Amino acid sequence: MQGILGKKIGMTRVFGDEGRQTPVTVIEIGPCVVVQRKTKSQDGYEALKLGFVEVKASRANKAHAGQFKAVNATPKRFLREFDVDDSDEIKAGDTVTASVLDGADYVDIIGITKGRGFQGVVRRFKMAGGPMTHGGHSKRRVGSIGCRSFPGRVHKGKRMPGHMGNVRVTTQNLKVVQLRASENLILVKGAVPGPAGALVEIRKALKKTKAGQGK
Repeated sequence: MQGILGKKIGMTRVFGDEGRQTPVTVIEIGPCVVVQRKTKSQDGYEALKLGFVEVKASRANKAHAGQFKAVNATPKRFLREFDVDDSDEIKAGDTVTASVLDGADYVDIIGITKGRGFQGVVRRFKMAGGPMTHGGHSKRRVGSIGCRSFPGRVHKGKRMPGHMGNVRVTTQNLKVVQLRASENLILVKGAVPGPAGALVEIRKALKKTKAGQGK
């Protein structure tokens, strides 16, 4: 199985054997219930649909609640699919825990970044802005956005003020510092997208499989 759902707890630090500190993000992994097992014969591909974070039955509509009723499980807030091998014997109704990440040295983590609202180019793209001296009239403005009469339009992709954050981001090749399967926790080196308490998808790294090696 390639991954599992989790919840970002926050950041802290751990100390190695030599006393060197490492900044880590703590993520609560599962446990997740397998809502559906998709197969090549029926769906054209192999995957598991996982449910995570319990929700009140009164807040789940009939279609959502029906998926969990079929596997005798309580409704969950989030549903995501993860690739699985044909040889894997996990079936609908089973519970998936942190053990699926055993042996993984690096992981890719997908999350939704913090929303920052409408921002200008200085905040959004780290532009320098204009002169900040007395009399300057373009302190935090965009500046020129076109090329006069030719081509007579704003180029596609021009960086301008707009909505910042609240986008899906994948942080790749985060090193697994600790995997505490008994506590359903994983500690990864560095930062993870999203605020504390946000849903994240933890997948085995595609580009880096072992320490010091690439795939």
